[in-house]
Amino acid sequence: MRGEYVGLAVAFLLVATANGGEELGGSSKLSGIIIPGFASTQLRAWSILDCPYSPLDFNPLDLVWLDTTKLLSAVNCWLKCMLLDPYNQTDHPECKSRPDTGLSAIAELDPGYITGPLSSVWKEWVKWCIEFGVEAHAIIAVPYDWRLQPSKLEERDLYFHKLKLTFETALKHRGGPSIVFAHSLGNNVFRYFLEWLKLEVAPKMYNQWLDNHIHAYFAVGSPFLGSSEAVKATLSGVTFGLPISEGTARLMSSSFGSSLWMMPFSKYCRADTVYSRHLSGRSRKGHHVFHCDEHEFQVNHSGWPTNIVNIEIPANKGYEAYPSFPEIVQTNSSDRECGLPTVLSFSAREVADGKFFKAIKDYDPDSQRLLHVLKNSYHGDPVLNPLTPWERPPLKNIFCIYGIELKTEVGYYFAPSGKPYPDNWIITDVIYEAEGSLRSRSGNLIEGNPSAASGDETVPYHSLSWCKNWLGPRVNVTRAPQSEHNGEDVQMHMNVEHQHGEDIITNMTRSKKVKYITYFEDSESIPGRRTAVWELDKANHRNIVRSPVLMRELWLEMWHDSQPDKKSQFVTKEKRGPLRDADCYWDYGKARCAWSAHCEYRYVFGDVHLGQSCRLRNTSADLLLHYV
Repeated sequence: MRGEYVGLAVAFLLVATANGGEELGGSSKLSGIIIPGFASTQLRAWSILDCPYSPLDFNPLDLVWLDTTKLLSAVNCWLKCMLLDPYNQTDHPECKSRPDTGLSAIAELDPGYITGPLSSVWKEWVKWCIEFGVEAHAIIAVPYDWRLQPSKLEERDLYFHKLKLTFETALKHRGGPSIVFAHSLGNNVFRYFLEWLKLEVAPKMYNQWLDNHIHAYFAVGSPFLGSSEAVKATLSGVTFGLPISEGTARLMSSSFGSSLWMMPFSKYCRADTVYSRHLSGRSRKGHHVFHCDEHEFQVNHSGWPTNIVNIEIPANKGYEAYPSFPEIVQTNSSDRECGLPTVLSFSAREVADGKFFKAIKDYDPDSQRLLHVLKNSYHGDPVLNPLTPWERPPLKNIFCIYGIELKTEVGYYFAPSGKPYPDNWIITDVIYEAEGSLRSRSGNLIEGNPSAASGDETVPYHSLSWCKNWLGPRVNVTRAPQSEHNGEDVQMHMNVEHQHGEDIITNMTRSKKVKYITYFEDSESIPGRRTAVWELDKANHRNIVRSPVLMRELWLEMWHDSQPDKKSQFVTKEKRGPLRDADCYWDYGKARCAWSAHCEYRYVFGDVHLGQSCRLRNTSADLLLHYV
C-alpha cells in the first residue's frame, strides 16, 4: 500500500526545551523511537550487479529504494534488487538489498536537489526537534525491511529482538521511557512487537516492562482494520507515483510477503494467539482459527461500507470451478448457459480468510502464492494473526491520530483484461466514500453502510476510527480550527457517553472554509491509562507526518505532560498561537506582523520578503507557559 511511501511511520520525539537549550521538567529523560511505514525506509544493495546496456551498475551500499536514476536507466537490474522469492522471501540470486540504518534512512528516500523534497518523509520532524533543542541521541529510528511479513522480520533480521534492545538501551542512556510514534504499517509492526514481547518476558513482568520502557504511543494513520487499497495493489498494482507500469508494480507487490499485512478484515472475527492458548492450557500447535461472532452474519459487508471486491469470472471455466460458494448457486442459470461472466462479491472477512483468492485461483496464477503466504505467514503465524482486530494495548498513554474528509477508495470492480499476467485484471469501477455517502467513479450513489466521515485518501474511516473503541465510557469532545486562533470557533461537549463498538457522533457545526481538528479525550478511563483520538480535516495519509499542525499538537501535548503543575489531563485547546519564527507571517491587511502580541518585525540580512522578517518576540519556552 502506498499509504506510506511518503508518509509513513512511527515513533517519536519528546523533550521540550527552554531558554538557552535547557530542557524543561522531566522530559529530558524521554527518548523518541520512530518506526517508519511501508516503503518509507531506504534499501541499499548488498551485492555487485553488472547491468548490461547501462552505465549504471549496483555496488554494495548503493541506494536501491529509492534511486530514480537507476530505476529509469536500468529497470530490470533495479527489479532484481527489489524482488523477493514469493514463497520463501529469499533474495534474487544476483542481487540482495537490506534496509539502511539511522535517521538518514527515513529522512529522504531519494536525496537530491529535486528528488529530495519529493521523497521527504521524516525530514521535517528532525528539523522540529533541532529547532526545539532536542539532543541527537534522543531520537532513534528503527528502520526495517518493509517487504517482509512479520515472522520473516524476526527470522532473517532479528528485528524484534533488536527493537527490544533499542528500548532497553534508550532507558539506560536517557534514564526514562520512550515515546513511540507510528505511521501506517509502522503501527502493525509495533502491534506485532507487543505480542511477540509477551513470549519474551515473564507474564507477571510484561506490564511492568511496558510501563518502564514506553511512556506514550502515537498511532498516526494506522490501518487498524486494513485498507482496501491493499487489494488493489495485489490484483492490479499501485505504482507509488513511480515511472513504472501497474503490471510491474503488481510483480513487486506479489513478491513481498508484507503485501497481505494490510488486507482489510472484519472487526467481528478474532483468532487465538500463542499467548492466550498457552495461558488456557491449549495446544500451541496448529493455525489460528477465525472465530466470528453473530454480528458478522447479521450486518452487511462485515461492517465495512461495502463489499471490498466485485469481480467478473469468465464463463469458459465452467460452474464446477466454484462448488463451495453460495453466490454461484444464486447466479442466474441462463447467464451460464449463454456464456455470460459471473460476478462474485467478497466482504472483508472473505478477503482475510482466503475465500476470495480460492475463488479466483483458476483464473489468476498469483492466487496460489497468495494463499500459501496467507496460510503460513498470517493465519499460521507463530505469534499473532495480524488480520484480526486490535484491542487497546496496556500502555499508559495512547494517542490515535488520522486524517478525515478526503475521498477514499473502499471497494473495487475487477474484470479480466484479456492480457497475460501480471496485467490480467483491469479495474472497471471504484467505490469511494466521501461526504457521508458512497459513490462510484462516475459519481453515482451506491447503497451500503457509509461512515459518518470519509478516510484519509488511502485508509477508509471505518479502519482508521477503530481506535475509538479504546476510549473510556465518557469522553470529552473538542473541535477547534487547525490554524492559530484565540478561542473563536472552539466547540466543546463534555462527558459524552461512549458505547463500546459504536462511533461517537457529536452535533457540532462546521464551516466549509475552515479545517478543524476534533479531539476525543478520555473523561473517565482506566486508572493510570489515558486515551485520545485526534481527527484532522483534509490530512492526507501520505503527508500527515509532515503536517505542521500535527507536529505542533504533539509537541504541546508532550510538553504539557512533562509539567508537574499541569492543571488538566490533556493540554488546553482554548487557543493556539505561534511557537516558532516560521509560524509568524506578515498581515498585509494591517500592514504589520500577524499575532502582534507574539510576533514582531525584525529584519535579518538575507530576508527576501516581509513574512521572513516576522519573528517571535519571546522564546518558545515563554510561549509554552500558556499551555500548562
